[in-house]
Amino acid sequence: MKKLIILFFILLFQTSVINADSSKKIKRIKIGQDNAKITIIVYESLTCSHCAKFHINILPDLKKEYIDIGLVRIEFRHFPLDAVALNASKIAQCRNDGKSEILDSLYLNQTKWVKGKTIEEVNENLKKFLVSENIDVDFDKCTKDKTIEDFILNDRIQGVKKFKVNATPTIIINDKKFEKSLNYKNLKKNLEKLI
Repeated sequence: MKKLIILFFILLFQTSVINADSSKKIKRIKIGQDNAKITIIVYESLTCSHCAKFHINILPDLKKEYIDIGLVRIEFRHFPLDAVALNASKIAQCRNDGKSEILDSLYLNQTKWVKGKTIEEVNENLKKFLVSENIDVDFDKCTKDKTIEDFILNDRIQGVKKFKVNATPTIIINDKKFEKSLNYKNLKKNLEKLI
């Protein structure tokens, strides 16, 4: 009987923790319809120039040809390669609206803010960039948010565990790692086989 009571309290405690966590649930940044036939997961780091090139050179065509017509959905997963990328990821996630505008802006303008010899200098450049783009977020509050930080670091951990991610960007299409050279032509060939 004593073991049963202890088990009951453990289950009660776990349920209350789960409920507490769900009230502060972080929304995944994504674009496209939830019921799309194809889900692309992109593991990326905001200081990675190849990730910026994906947003500049590949994503617009992907959006026009597949996402906007409901065939593909993209989920962006965080894989910060350094402390600067971690802070930028926190900024991208901070509004917690699931929208990609801040993330896109950070990638499209990466050369404007990823500069400096120390993390403090880069953080100052990031703050200035956010102001110049009228992106209304509280930098200090966002970068100190432990819930967002845990969410971002968990993305990285899960990427390594589930998909053996070791570089950025890493593309996962319907739970399979995309192994070819990342360009629009190769990506399109792969997607056409799945439609």
